[in-house]
Amino acid sequence: MSQNIGPSPTQNSIPLNQKIAFGLGMLANQMFPAALGIFMVILVQSLGMSPLLWSLIFFIPKAIDAITDPLMGYISDHTVSRWGKRRPYVFIGAIISGLSFVMMWQLSAENTEMYNFYYFLSWCCVFWLGMTIFGVPYVAMGYEMSSDYHERTRLMAVAQWIGQWAWVIAPWFWIILYDPEWFESATEGARILSLWVAGLCTILALVPAFFCTFNNTDDDGREKNTEKSSLRETMIDFIQGIVITFRNKPFRRICVATFLIFNAFQTVAAFSFFIVVYYMNDGNTTQAGVWPTLFGSIGALCTCFLVIPIVNYCAQKYGKKITFLYTQSVSLFGYGLMWWCFSPENPWMMFIPLPFFAFGIGGLFTIMMSMTADICDMDELETGQRREGTFAAIYWWMVKFGAAFAGAGSGVILSVIGFDQSVELQSTDTLLMLRLSYIIIPCVGTFLAILVMRNYDLDEQKANEIRAQLDARRAEQSAT
Repeated sequence: MSQNIGPSPTQNSIPLNQKIAFGLGMLANQMFPAALGIFMVILVQSLGMSPLLWSLIFFIPKAIDAITDPLMGYISDHTVSRWGKRRPYVFIGAIISGLSFVMMWQLSAENTEMYNFYYFLSWCCVFWLGMTIFGVPYVAMGYEMSSDYHERTRLMAVAQWIGQWAWVIAPWFWIILYDPEWFESATEGARILSLWVAGLCTILALVPAFFCTFNNTDDDGREKNTEKSSLRETMIDFIQGIVITFRNKPFRRICVATFLIFNAFQTVAAFSFFIVVYYMNDGNTTQAGVWPTLFGSIGALCTCFLVIPIVNYCAQKYGKKITFLYTQSVSLFGYGLMWWCFSPENPWMMFIPLPFFAFGIGGLFTIMMSMTADICDMDELETGQRREGTFAAIYWWMVKFGAAFAGAGSGVILSVIGFDQSVELQSTDTLLMLRLSYIIIPCVGTFLAILVMRNYDLDEQKANEIRAQLDARRAEQSAT
C-alpha cells in the first residue's frame, strides 16, 4: 500500500453546495431501505409467504454483505481513475440499486410461494450488492471531505438532516399501498410505486457521483506509482487491512455502541404499530387509522428540526463524546415515558416522548460518522495508510448486520410473548410484555452503549494533535 501524506490544512471548510450534494446521496441511502422495510410486509400479508422464508430474505443478503462490504471498501481505497476513487462506484451502485429495486417487486399472487421466494431473494441480493457498491464508497467520500474536527460534524449533520426525510415520507407508503382508492391490491401497488421510489432514489444517489467533487485528500497521484501486486499479495493486504482496522480501539467502541443502540431500537421498532393497533385500538386497524404512520413521521420530524441541530451545536461546544453520552441519556428518559404515553384514552399523548425518544437514533449517526472520520486520521498516523473505504465498510456492515439480527429478534420476541396476528384481541399478558419489551430492550442497549463509550478518548485536542502531525508529515514529504 502507498504512503499517504494527508489533506491540505487550507481545505477544511466544505462549500454548502457540496454538503447538500452529499446530503442528497444520504437521502437515497436511507430511502431505499426505509421503503423496502415498508414494502416487505406485502410478502407475508398479501402474498402469503411463510415467516421462515421471510426471515431468510432478511438473513441471506446480510450474510453476503459480510464479504462484499469489506471487499468494496478495499477496492475503492485502491482505485485510481480520472473521476477519483469513489465517484465511479457511487454511479454504478446507484444504477444497479434502482433497477433491481423495481425488478424485486414485479411479483404476483398467482405465482407459487417458492417461485416468489426465489425470485425476490435473487433480486434482493442484487439490490443489496448495488447498495454496497454505492454506499461504501459514498460514506468514505464523506470521511475525506474535511480534515477539520468540527467541519466533519457539520457535514454529517447536514447529511443526516436531509436523510431523515426518508423516515418522514416512508411511513406514508403503507397507507398508499393498502388504500383501495389508490390500488386494487397491495401487490399491484408495490409494482407501480416501486417505479417511482426507484426512479427518485436513483436520481438522488447519482447526485454525489456527478456533483460531489470536493475532496480533501491528495493520494490518487501517489497510488498511480504503486506497483501492481499479485492476487495472493492483494488478498494478504486485504486481510491485514481488516485486522488492523478491527484493532483500532476507538473504532471498536463506536462499532459496538452503534450495534447496541441501533440493534436494540430496530428489534422493537415495529412494535409501536402493534401497540397502537392492538393495545390502544383493540386490534381494529380501521380505528387505528393514521396514528401509526403519524408516530413514525413525527418522530423523524423531531429528529430533523430538534435533535440534529442540538447535536451539531453541542458536539462543537462540548465535544462529541460528551454530546453522545448526554443525548443517549435523554433518549432513556423518552423510552421510559412510553409506558404512560401509549394511552388508549388519549392517543395524542404518544407524541409527548418523541422529542426525547428521537435523540437515541437521531443523534447516533451524526456523531458516529464524524468520529469515524477522526479515527481515519488516527489510523493514518499509526500505519501511514488511509482506509476510509474499509472503515466505512466495516461500520455500515455492523449497522446492516444489526438490522438483520433485529429482524430475527423481533419475530422471536413476538413468538415468546404469545402474540397472534390472526386474532384481533390479544391477551392482557401479551400486551403487557409487548409494552415492556418496547421500553426495556432499547433502554438496555442504550445503557450498555453509554458504558462502552465512557472511555472513548479521541477528543478534540488529541484529534487536532494528530492532524498537526499529519500536516507536518505531508509538508516534509512534499519537500523531499
